Amino acid sequence: MKIWVSSLDKVHVIAARTRPERVVSLLGATPFPDIPGYDEGRHHRLEVDDIRQPEDGRATPNAARIEPMIEFLKRWRREEPLLVHCWAGISRSTATAFVAACLHNPEADESDIAAAIAHASPTAYPNTLIVSIADDILGRRGRMADAAAALCADEARKTRAIAAETGEPFFIPAHFDARKIEDRG
Repeated sequence: MKIWVSSLDKVHVIAARTRPERVVSLLGATPFPDIPGYDEGRHHRLEVDDIRQPEDGRATPNAARIEPMIEFLKRWRREEPLLVHCWAGISRSTATAFVAACLHNPEADESDIAAAIAHASPTAYPNTLIVSIADDILGRRGRMADAAAALCADEARKTRAIAAETGEPFFIPAHFDARKIEDRG
């Protein structure tokens, strides 16, 4: 199965085409889309701004916001696609797709998942604050944060992400090969 990432302007098209089991929307002050067939149990709406450091007056990613999202993602069975979107489909949604893949593949190497994201989208630039918080919650000992930071350290990727108004929808697999924990340090 697949984890789809989309921008707000393409979320209805991707939802109709892929028929995901669950949808996660990450938006700031923008109204959340109404996606037919996706009630509260199948559509998680997270009000969070795309910021990488706490800012006064902003909906900063924090554990109180990210924990319910992770609980929602835990209920995804991976028999059907997952769809994650934010305003541009570049940062918050990419971070959440990474979190979902790590959550459901606890033995997978986080850098392999980050590499799949990098390969799938030239503009993917995951929100490192969301990833870092999820890393703590999932007990990944900094491996998720390190993999996301390495992806974001690519200056060409950062330039493309900043220049893009929206990213093209993309997907990553829901299943990744497992590696033994002791092999990862």
